[in-house]
Amino acid sequence: MKRSTLIFIIAALVLITSAIWFFLSYKGSSIMENFHFLVITLLVVFALFIGVKRISSEKRGEPSEDEMSKKVMQKAASLSYFISLYLWVFMIYIKDKVTMDVEVLMGSGILGMAVIFALSWLYFNFRGIRNG
Repeated sequence: MKRSTLIFIIAALVLITSAIWFFLSYKGSSIMENFHFLVITLLVVFALFIGVKRISSEKRGEPSEDEMSKKVMQKAASLSYFISLYLWVFMIYIKDKVTMDVEVLMGSGILGMAVIFALSWLYFNFRGIRNG
């Protein structure tokens, strides 16, 4: 199975399971859980954007992953890892100040890491990578 079609299958599965989770627990959901669902939806849209970009490059006869896209992915991963460390330090600080369930805090941290990666990928994808 091609990797570009696999993105669409995984995005659909994530969207379906999170929709089931959201609608089954809607009565007892908090504002933070609603925000989590919104962030998950935005991340699925981001994944669909990447999938459409890969399929359009395959239709033009280009490889789905070339050297530039691999370099963008590597730079985005390294920057998002670095920023995510500070996110977790901030989350530990928040845990001491605010009474929040550990599950909600962990979920927020994981979603925050995904958002940081998406933003850093967008930054390097549209800005480009400097030589040197």
